[in-house]
Amino acid sequence: MATPFGERIFSDSKARLNRDISNVEETLSEEGAELGEGRARSAAPTKCYYPLLSMEIHPSALVSLSAKLGKNVRIGPLAVVEDEVEIGDDCEIGTHAVIKRFTSLGARNRVFDHVVLGGEPQDVKFKGEKSFLQIGEDNLIREFCTLHRANGEGETTVIGSRNFLMVGIHIAHNCIIGDDNIFANEVALAGHIVVEDHVFFSNNVGAHQFVRFGRYAMVGGKSKIVQDVLPFFTTDGNPARVRGLNSVGLRRAGFSSSSRLALKDAYRLLFRSGETRETALTALEKVEDENVVHLVNFIRSSKRGFIGGRREIDDDDSL
Repeated sequence: MATPFGERIFSDSKARLNRDISNVEETLSEEGAELGEGRARSAAPTKCYYPLLSMEIHPSALVSLSAKLGKNVRIGPLAVVEDEVEIGDDCEIGTHAVIKRFTSLGARNRVFDHVVLGGEPQDVKFKGEKSFLQIGEDNLIREFCTLHRANGEGETTVIGSRNFLMVGIHIAHNCIIGDDNIFANEVALAGHIVVEDHVFFSNNVGAHQFVRFGRYAMVGGKSKIVQDVLPFFTTDGNPARVRGLNSVGLRRAGFSSSSRLALKDAYRLLFRSGETRETALTALEKVEDENVVHLVNFIRSSKRGFIGGRREIDDDDSL
């Protein structure tokens, strides 16, 4: 009978701890360090040091011997790192965090307390197949976030780099998340969602499976998202509607005034002109602005349809 995972990983961690106490003693002896044998042993109950790799693992953490840990990794009290996990250099894993098997993290990620990474997908079709969660670099993943691995043999849930996930974010199986996105508290994304880059989610946004979020979109708090969210615009409400250009976000991102004006004109043509969608898109295809080109391509590639806008004039017409 196979040894239960908890028992096995505890045994692994105990073996790792005993091995590294020996490594500390041997290193101190070889280098002629001033610390004595007794002092080296006294350090063991509080912290486990890896002198060659500069790692620091709390002795109450359960870390599988098959996990691959980079340099300067810090793992806090009562954290669990399962088999077949890879953690890149300079990562920090908080108290009670759980990194489940088939999960990989790039460098300099900060994973806060009670986060669970790589849990099995919440999908009735899942049959225990091998799938993955892949996380890039420099992400902040705050308390109680849950990020699930994919459904389907060999499939991967992907989180990019430099994303900020605030408290309680859920990202479901097979999602593809780009770079530099911000998720305020309690955002919940269903399976197979695509988020491009620089999207801002306000708190408690809920999104239906298979929808897409275009780059530099701003999504208002508690919005219900059941179709694609257009890039560069602010989408808000329940039911959700495009409210106008994400002017503040584009200015902060360094968009030129000409690009912001081209996108504002695109918004007016799509939602205020009274033209049919096809007529508006045909006209926008003639605009020589890369962001407008991306907007048109995003609309044309939509499979679920996209969230539309209001016909009335907005109070704020600023760029």
